[in-house]
Amino acid sequence: MRRVRYCVFLTGLLLATPVLAASDWQTVQQEAKGQTVWFNAWGGDPAVNRYLDWVSDEMKTHYAITLNIVHLADAADAVKRIQTESRAGRTTKGSVDLLWVNGENFRTLKQANLLQSGWAQMLPNWRYVDTTKPVTEDFAIATDGAESPWGAAQLTFISRQTLLPEPLRDPSALLGYAKQHPGKVTYPRPPDFTGTAFLEQLLLNLTTTPDALKTAPDPHTFDAVTAPLWRYLDQLHPLLWREGKDFPPSPARMDALLASGNLNLSLTFNPAHARQKVVSGELPADSISFGFASGMIGNVHFVAIPANSSASAGAKVVANFLLSPPAQRRKADPKIWGDPSVLDPQKLPAEQAHALRQFIPVGLPAMLPEPHAAWVNALEQEWLRRYGTR
Repeated sequence: MRRVRYCVFLTGLLLATPVLAASDWQTVQQEAKGQTVWFNAWGGDPAVNRYLDWVSDEMKTHYAITLNIVHLADAADAVKRIQTESRAGRTTKGSVDLLWVNGENFRTLKQANLLQSGWAQMLPNWRYVDTTKPVTEDFAIATDGAESPWGAAQLTFISRQTLLPEPLRDPSALLGYAKQHPGKVTYPRPPDFTGTAFLEQLLLNLTTTPDALKTAPDPHTFDAVTAPLWRYLDQLHPLLWREGKDFPPSPARMDALLASGNLNLSLTFNPAHARQKVVSGELPADSISFGFASGMIGNVHFVAIPANSSASAGAKVVANFLLSPPAQRRKADPKIWGDPSVLDPQKLPAEQAHALRQFIPVGLPAMLPEPHAAWVNALEQEWLRRYGTR
């Protein structure tokens, strides 16, 4: 009975749209039945993989869609495959139907016209999306309906209440803490995503020309814009874990070092991450999350449909399901994944709003927009030139 009610509820969500839109969507759903959708997604976290397995089961049960999850170490691998297929003239029947993507990889595909556009805001569940979040741009690049949001993220520090009674309010406080606790602070080695995000955060806080970060780096001004960042890191690195001569390869390694007492801080790009890891027993019970007082950079992660998808109707149905209140609520639950929702509770029915609100992290700093996507490679290359060979 519970499954029947759940199915009826989902059907109601999908069909409670204007008549023409409902008619068009019904056509999409009919076309999607029986399709096999190859969803390429990052597979580096067991909780994420379990959630996607659940999505796959739901698509088969309720929509007659076979959803195959391709677990990626890096979304760039799928981007290269899509590019290779395009160069080979494979304009249909591509190997990727849906891709978890954002940032630099999205920019690469969009600029090469390798994505379908104009579909995301036509999804029935778009009406629930929190449009105060950056859901129509990705690293300062307009999405033009080529990406559908399905999760929010924000750079977040993790510590233990016993090690850090008061949050660090700014980069100066972080430097002071590192001086007081030498060897207990570090960050992931760029080009790890979180490590690069840490560089962007510091640059946003330290540069005297923050507006320069809204567009691609200018070679003529790059040195001046970034000079405060390198001065800061030159002071910070000798105080870091292993004196800044080595860096953890990932946030997961930092979590392990925090749990073992070798570090006093970890980093994540998920503000609910600490709560989830406490629930799973991977972090101590007194683990806390915090950010700088002025705000922390954040973004929305998306799914996109390649232009040569062989199952674009099925991909749209999957993307719409990922935006449904039940799927978003389940994803936000730290016992399952703990990935923040992109839905606005005020747009949901009261019961659904209440269910979702219990998983919205509280006390987060303001979300600051990330720099233009082109800054990622520019900062990584300069960091590697300065510190990568030590």
